[in-house]
Amino acid sequence: MAVARVTEIIASSGKGFDAAVAKGVKRATRTLKNVQGAWVKDQSVVVRKGKIVEWRVVLKVTFILK
Repeated sequence: MAVARVTEIIASSGKGFDAAVAKGVKRATRTLKNVQGAWVKDQSVVVRKGKIVEWRVVLKVTFILK
């Protein structure tokens, strides 16, 4: 039986929500070992002059402790 831990991270992208999620997961795997999954807790955008300039996601990343 494994023991897992969940950590929350925030990631952003100038290209969209999918890119923000990918960026967050990629960065998490550089520091955390045995990442098993992630779920999007929240999404938001930054708007300037009526246009979306940044997409942000709050991710819950699950990894297995050894």
